[in-house]
Amino acid sequence: MFLFRQEQARCLFHKKIQCSCGTGFGTGKMPVPQKNSMFLWNVAASEFIQLNFMVNLTILGGGAWGLALASLGGKKGDRINLWSRRSSFSLESVITGADVVVSAVSMKGVGETVDRLLALNLTPSTIIVTVTKGLDPATTRTPSQIWQNAFPNNSIVVLSGPNLSEEIQQGLPAATVAASLDLVAAKQVQTIYSSDIFRVYVNQDPLGTELGGTLKNVFAIAAGVCDGLQLGTNAKSALLTRALPEMIRVGVRLGARAETFYGLSGLGDLLATCNSSLSRNYRVGFGLAQGKSLEEVVQELQSTAEGVNTTNVLIDLANQRGIEVPVSRQVYRLLNGEITPEQAVLSLMERALKPEI
Repeated sequence: MFLFRQEQARCLFHKKIQCSCGTGFGTGKMPVPQKNSMFLWNVAASEFIQLNFMVNLTILGGGAWGLALASLGGKKGDRINLWSRRSSFSLESVITGADVVVSAVSMKGVGETVDRLLALNLTPSTIIVTVTKGLDPATTRTPSQIWQNAFPNNSIVVLSGPNLSEEIQQGLPAATVAASLDLVAAKQVQTIYSSDIFRVYVNQDPLGTELGGTLKNVFAIAAGVCDGLQLGTNAKSALLTRALPEMIRVGVRLGARAETFYGLSGLGDLLATCNSSLSRNYRVGFGLAQGKSLEEVVQELQSTAEGVNTTNVLIDLANQRGIEVPVSRQVYRLLNGEITPEQAVLSLMERALKPEI
């Protein structure tokens, strides 16, 4: 990989011009890339600087996605530490010396994880990557906003895309987005995770990237209902097409860029999650359409379906800010036992007629 920065070359992980982390320095013509190395162009000295490093990558969360990220991160020989609440070793032991910390915990576990890391005095040079998809019920914040508020001096990167963990664990190809206000940090995560089966793009809209992955879970529940009721391809196509502008409407009102939602973390994740029985949120909708209660469906899943909590928080947000969310509102009514799946469909079909755009 060749990375060009229009300033003095700095250690990518510790952001110092002279760093004692063990990187190697070399000059001369463009060199041949070696394993675990990259090159920076030092404008002041008109030379290439070679950085040799092995990343210390710590993943918090032992669920399916955490395990998949551990597998992907280990493809380049980096040191991988996987920690969960069930681990026999301490959190401090895997945080000390970590270059990158990936938070793969559920939404309800984000606050506790943040508090534990605050107590460990995480170094400002450590990049924090969040892959959690949800909204905090108490503050309506996204996970990256919670992390950034707690660690204002650390670079926060959102990793999100159409990434069904079971397919990734099978070695099937996929693509994703690493988004951060700190583009250098996003590119570091891109370098760590890019491989022959996992392509990583970057952007500088972490909020939009995160909201795409979060909001599509609400529509995945609706898609599951659609398939569970056997409403056909026409109805499913109409649902997903109308879900996208609803997602964009919410995202833009919250400060995201509209164009982000047309990419992998928006439309891409929407298509993957709404069309696969591997999606827990899709299975929630499918089960409800079969006449099961929400409690029965969640018990069968034996894992978290973030779309249930997200729907409730989203409707609170929409009510506070006056955002029109017709599909999400019917999902909310369904999840809270106000209507049946059939009534939810009828309510959407009987809405007042309007222009498409």
